[in-house]
Amino acid sequence: MELSLIGFPQSGKTTVFNALTRGKVETAYSPGSHIGVVKVPDPRLEQLSQLLKPKRVVPAEVQYVDHPVPAGLGKGEGIGGQFLAQLSQSDALIHVVRAFNGSAPDELDRDVTAMDMELILSDLAIVERRKEKLKSLLKGAREVEREASLREMALFEKLGQALEENQPIREQDLSPTELKLIENYQFLTAKPMLLIFNIGEESLGQAARLEEELSQRYRRPRVGVAVLSGKLEMELCQLAEPDAEVFRQEMGLTESGLNRVIKLSYDLLELVTFFTIASGEVRAWPVRRGTTVQRAAGKIHTDMERGFVRAEVISHDDLKRCGSLQEARSKGLLRLEGKNYLVQDGDVITILFNPPSKKS
Repeated sequence: MELSLIGFPQSGKTTVFNALTRGKVETAYSPGSHIGVVKVPDPRLEQLSQLLKPKRVVPAEVQYVDHPVPAGLGKGEGIGGQFLAQLSQSDALIHVVRAFNGSAPDELDRDVTAMDMELILSDLAIVERRKEKLKSLLKGAREVEREASLREMALFEKLGQALEENQPIREQDLSPTELKLIENYQFLTAKPMLLIFNIGEESLGQAARLEEELSQRYRRPRVGVAVLSGKLEMELCQLAEPDAEVFRQEMGLTESGLNRVIKLSYDLLELVTFFTIASGEVRAWPVRRGTTVQRAAGKIHTDMERGFVRAEVISHDDLKRCGSLQEARSKGLLRLEGKNYLVQDGDVITILFNPPSKKS
């Protein structure tokens, strides 16, 4: 899963990226995009490791990308070119908003609104191009093709009208069929959005209150809010975790701001985690909520999805209480599930499958 960081110049976007990924990208100016893979903290994985003593523990991962800010961003021209292509590949966007050095609420609103407008204008351009294409297709279309094109035209008219009223696609009332129809267009305002308000160290004592206020202020569908000091978090990530934790306690911080961002990223992407135990390895796997166990098996190996027979499933909590798979099996807590079973967060799954036959 990939999340792209966006933000206006001097927002601290690259500082936040460095903190998230423990990177050392130059924060003043750094050409090109930077990619960082972050391991998702999960106490359940640690508990399974302590319980089962595997040789290898593999956490789930999320990928963050920091793109250079294109010239002209914020001038109401929309996003295009290579920057649009890069953002289109992301599963979600993270807008880093400058909130340090005494930024007033109206300044925060200005930056949030300005970025929203850039994304909306980009989507509007795509909508208008598609409408022109549909008009051309309708001229010589057969009856069946004509009906499909008319339905699509009606949908794009609806999208365009809402966008012109400054309503992002993620906030529009679209049916599952309509969402399926537009998914290949990779509209930017259809993607989940995380707003990170980058505060100064002088405001850390108010971080929890600020986050509550800003969460209410920007309460929208599929939009999350986090407040942190990118500069402080970047400094803390250079320390050993025990030392960083002591420092957080001295600063009155209840948890790592970065861990909170990772959790919010996970929630925005509607991910759940399942675990596998095999060959001396305990591994966490992220999948979309609503994924069938057969599709989840494909994340492990495509042969498992193709040759799927059934899955042996137990919840993490039940396994933790039993202390071992053998004890859980003796108590009848391991259950067999078919291919249409929906993976639940915290499931520990063993896939039973028929391996592909070898060609002679």
